[in-house]
Amino acid sequence: VQLQASGGGLVQAGGSLRLSCAASGRTFSTDAMGWFRQASGKKREFVAAIKWSNGRTYYADSVKGRFTVSGGNAKNTMYLQMNSLKPEDTAVYYCSASLDDTNWVPAMAFSYEYWGQGTLVTVSS
Repeated sequence: VQLQASGGGLVQAGGSLRLSCAASGRTFSTDAMGWFRQASGKKREFVAAIKWSNGRTYYADSVKGRFTVSGGNAKNTMYLQMNSLKPEDTAVYYCSASLDDTNWVPAMAFSYEYWGQGTLVTVSS
């Protein structure tokens, strides 16, 4: 599975951005996908995830109510709508995919086998 994240950019605080993650290859076998982010000098952290079988979504507390994760058809596209952006949301955002949700833990990076290259989101104050 190959993942390509896009949609990052520079936005003012309070603004919105929509990130996209396009998957190719064995997309039929992905059970779940997620978004993580890594700010400069910090560890990678969980943002949001979606489980394809039931459409259930998961969010980090820091983004609940502001971000929405969704998917397109055929498990090959995932979106992250980000509203009310804050300077602390500035980071490189990565999309990820899991082939097996049996032991999948949405917020744990080790649960995902595939990762995209990341897209930079910068929120100015």
